[in-house]
Amino acid sequence: MKYIIVLGDGMADEPLAAYGGKTPLQMAEKPVIDDLAKRGRAGQLKTVPEDMHPGSEIANMSVLGYDVHTVFEGRGVLEAASIGVTLGENDLALRCNLICIENDNIKNHSAGHISNEESYELIDFLNKKLGNEMIRFYPGVSYRHLLVIKGGKKQMNCTPPHDVPGKPFRPCLIKPENEDAVATARLLNYLILRSQALLAGHPVNVKRQEAGKDMANSIWPWSPGYKPQMTTLKELFGIEKSAVISAVDLIQGIGVYAGMDVIKVEGATGLYDTNYEGKARATIEALKDHDLVYLHVEASDEAGHEGDVELKTKTISYLDQRIVKYLVDETEKMDEPVTIAVLPDHPTPCATKIHTRDAVPFIIYRPGETPDDVRFYDEFEVVKGSYGLLQGDEFMKALLGKIIN
Repeated sequence: MKYIIVLGDGMADEPLAAYGGKTPLQMAEKPVIDDLAKRGRAGQLKTVPEDMHPGSEIANMSVLGYDVHTVFEGRGVLEAASIGVTLGENDLALRCNLICIENDNIKNHSAGHISNEESYELIDFLNKKLGNEMIRFYPGVSYRHLLVIKGGKKQMNCTPPHDVPGKPFRPCLIKPENEDAVATARLLNYLILRSQALLAGHPVNVKRQEAGKDMANSIWPWSPGYKPQMTTLKELFGIEKSAVISAVDLIQGIGVYAGMDVIKVEGATGLYDTNYEGKARATIEALKDHDLVYLHVEASDEAGHEGDVELKTKTISYLDQRIVKYLVDETEKMDEPVTIAVLPDHPTPCATKIHTRDAVPFIIYRPGETPDDVRFYDEFEVVKGSYGLLQGDEFMKALLGKIIN
């Protein structure tokens, strides 16, 4: 048996009054996923503990069966692994967004989804102006970058910028949680304020402003941590060879620490215009010499952060028709059976534009297995599913046939 996990990031939502109380999952045309639900078994998965922030890093590690209380060390370290940055024992790594601030408010977390080329120029500029032996910026993808502070302390309260759209930035500046972290927090807040002064007149931002685009006029460091200690999926579950396909650095970084091969697909953007077909083809190709493929698609999460209901609904239909349909068609031709799971990592409700800790709906289709009573896929229908409510490593065990409810 081989396995595919199709992860539609942030795909789950809440009923929307303006749309008859329906969610994007309920409104989307997704006949293939609905058919998998009818032929498979379903349930709910609690991916984020109540005492942890509902970030994609926490949720995706949970989906893969990791004890996040034990292994989670921040988002920055995962992205460091993805882009090949080796961290020393005393290196503090932080996700470093390029964001747009307007009238002292955080307009958005992505600087209007700035391009790689523009953001690389800005990160290089910041390294020349602010970098030294202690401080180093590393370019990532679009607005998502890395900041490493040698000897920094992680005991700080850092606000994820996508959690505070439209809010004043100053009350969200970094706060130390103990005396040891005071100097680090003060340094990071200095870097934020200094970056604003430096970036305001940069030619990249001048051109963006003239074109009516959001400026990338501030950095925003958050999710601090040190190099984590993670066992591999082979050690955890006996999966000999696995792969991850994603446009997002942090997901690739999880894959690195999990012992997965990272497969990059040309044209994968992390947005609604991503290369869906390329990702689907790469998944089937990877199955030839891998036992499990984790296919992550970011588009629905970004639409949720924008509060764009129509776009989010469209991304779910794209997932169905441009990825899952191909996967089903191709795996049915294979000699070895393939189990396919579909789920989000967390909800990203369009009404609030932020992640929540609510349990997510999942389906697992295993060829030859007796289905349950679920007839289509959404947040509410799966409550009828035979798996019930899972948490911890129970989803991975269910996927691998180690939990039979």
